[in-house]
Parts: sequence; structure tokens; C-alpha cells
Amino acid sequence: MTSDADRYNKRGVLKKKQYKRELNDLQEELVKLQHWITEENLRVCVVFEGRDAAGKGGVIKRITRRLNPRVARVVALGKPTEREQGQWYFQRYVEQLPTEGEMVLFDRSWYNRAGVEHVMGFCTDEEYEEFLRTCPEFERMLVRSGIVLIKYWFSISDEEQERRFQKRNEDPKRRWKLSPMDLQARSKWVEYSKAKDAMFEHTDIDEAPWNVVHADVKRHARLNCISHLLDQIPYEDLTPDPIELPPRQDVDYERPPIDDQNWVPSRFGSNPVDD
Repeated sequence: MTSDADRYNKRGVLKKKQYKRELNDLQEELVKLQHWITEENLRVCVVFEGRDAAGKGGVIKRITRRLNPRVARVVALGKPTEREQGQWYFQRYVEQLPTEGEMVLFDRSWYNRAGVEHVMGFCTDEEYEEFLRTCPEFERMLVRSGIVLIKYWFSISDEEQERRFQKRNEDPKRRWKLSPMDLQARSKWVEYSKAKDAMFEHTDIDEAPWNVVHADVKRHARLNCISHLLDQIPYEDLTPDPIELPPRQDVDYERPPIDDQNWVPSRFGSNPVDD
């Protein structure tokens, strides 16, 4: 039996090998859930919110990595267009809600109004207050319609967020993640805290409660969130049995010389083969 000393390093973080093993097991279960969603025509909507750099995108990638993108779809909307700005606030999100047999993962959602829009002054006080009044009713309506609505808030400490910001800034591959809003948020930690507290007070409803993920350790946050997600939807294993592959076609056909094709230079590895 594996002891904690074998599973965790000296900092109390799950070792990489153990993390990958646990993640692989959870991803196998997610595939089973995917089959169940399609078989039962479920409509699943998962909302991911939290501080900048809290790890929302990382867990979404791990959830969808082994899933069919036609079943598990990620929605990450950008700045609203001029036309969308004139719509009912929830309208552009309604268009992205799941149909039967689909799970939609919102990488940020309609809660933009309760967070960044309110803190950064992108909406009026009246629009903000109207959101807090109507959002619970909007979500109750979604649940009554049969949508499975699951909401996650990724909680991260000030110190850990600063460490991740610095790491992004030092790495050219990650620097694109530092948006202008991220930089401005550094000076508005308290304002964002107040906005989050008010949001929870109004929208942590029985029909769609907030589930808070402690996100200071990415490995733990990913595993805990995926495990919790799997617990929210009772499912059975409907994984198809292996199929009998038909024999390859055996036809007397002479292919054109492969040297006539415009091959990408083989800088890493094998020689071209005829397909």
C-alpha cells in the first residue's frame, strides 16, 4: 500500500508520477461520463470563475484532453461586439448553452459583470445591481429547463497569484497570458475580494451553489475539481466494447513515386513513407 511519503514530496505536493497516475484514472472516468451524457441526452453547463492566474484554463484542458470536442465544448468569449453590447446582457451566453448530449465548459461566463466589469468600471452601478438581482432567477430558469449547472470558483492567495504573474512575465511562452486587465488587477485585490463576496452573497443559491476549489497547488486543484465534477452527475459505464476492424483493402494498384510529393523537411526523425 502506497504511503503518503511515497505520494507527496517534502513540500506536501503530490509527486508528478502519482499526479499523472491519478489524472489518467480521472480522465478515463470523464470518458465514461461523456458516453453517459450522449446516451442520456444530458445538457451540462460548467462555469469556471476565479482570480486571474488561478488555474481555470489548466483544469479545463485536463478535463477536455481525452474527450470528443463535439461533446465537450469550451466557451471563452472575448470582448462583446457593438451589437452584443446592445443586447440583453445574458443573450450572448444563452447562445452558447449546451444542447442535448453536450457538455459546455465556460472559461469565464456571465459572471464577468459581477467581477471585472464592476471593478474596472465597464458597467454602471445600475447594471451591476440588476445583474445581482436577475442572475439567480436566470440560473433557476436554466435548472428548471433541465440543464445541469455546476459552478466553480478557483480560490488563490495573493502571494501565489503574484508568483504566477512573475513566472508568466519571465517565460516568453506564457507572457501572452498577462493581459492588460491582469496587470490592472494587481492593484485592485481588495476591490476584487469585495466583488467576489457580494457575488457569492447573491448567487450562491441552492439550485446552483458555488463550489470553491483551493487552487494554490495546481496539481491538487485539478484533481480535486475533476473528482468533484464526476461526483455531480451519477453515471454508468457505457464504454463501447472493442470493435472488429475490417480487413485492409488489398488491390493491385501502383502508386505514383512518393518523391514527386512536396514533403515537409524531416528535421526530427523518420524518412517519408507511402500512405
